Amino acid sequence: MLDLERLRALHSVATYGSVSAAADVLHVTTSAVSQQLAKLERETGQKLLERNGRGVRLTDAAELLVEHAEHILSLVERAQADLEAHRGAVVGRLTLGAFATAVRGLVPETLGRLGKDHPDLRVQVRELDPMQSMPLVARGDLDMAVVQDWNNEPLPVPEGLQKAQIFDDVADVALPGDHPLANRATVALQDLVADPWISSSADSICCDWLIHTLRSLGAEPNIAHMAYEIPSQLVLVGAGLGNAILPRLGRVTVPCEVAIAETRPQLTRHVYAVWREEAARRPAIRAALTALRAAAVPAR
Repeated sequence: MLDLERLRALHSVATYGSVSAAADVLHVTTSAVSQQLAKLERETGQKLLERNGRGVRLTDAAELLVEHAEHILSLVERAQADLEAHRGAVVGRLTLGAFATAVRGLVPETLGRLGKDHPDLRVQVRELDPMQSMPLVARGDLDMAVVQDWNNEPLPVPEGLQKAQIFDDVADVALPGDHPLANRATVALQDLVADPWISSSADSICCDWLIHTLRSLGAEPNIAHMAYEIPSQLVLVGAGLGNAILPRLGRVTVPCEVAIAETRPQLTRHVYAVWREEAARRPAIRAALTALRAAAVPAR
């Protein structure tokens, strides 16, 4: 009989490329993963890992076993979801990924509601950009993620995931206080395309969107500086170093040196929750979606 946790360890090594990376994902030591794999080799009578430079690679036998492990782990998750659905209880553990402004603007209220209504559900939150969280949900390393896309650039959802909209969030533009258009309540985005911009990090969905949007308006983006945290972006804007896009969800205190204006056309992003199809029947998934939507009401 193949041991489920040993299969999970092998599957994680195959997915993340190394024993140490698998250990990080599984929240165990590298020694524990190595021991699981050694036991699995004895259990199967097959060599599963071979040295490859400083790392390891999977043998043909391991590759074959990983294919079966994917199906087995998927069936186990579906069985767990069905059992929870049969009980009708919101219990167990839920791992939730969310982008930065959702962590500030949605997650605290969401966790408060879940803690009050479903005290037997343990929720762990990780702050992640959608480009990071979506693959983790697809792999099974997260149960659910709060993600975003923009009205002019939809976010592709990987096969095997389901999504549901939470709400639409509006974004404004932050301008240096001495900007020629700083005294206007509404600013045409076209009038700003040649300006320097402050963006989030290059590997984020917001940076990709900003570049795409400015190029669609006929300008090659001048991304002067990159800062992942919005408070850092606003400090740079206040210093006169560029403009920034400022979502209303999770909005922080705006420095007095920064002017905020609505844009024309209005910038809107769609905020979604995504989860695996196998987990769709889990009461915890439905409860989390309900709590997220309720927490979003003040932000609309």
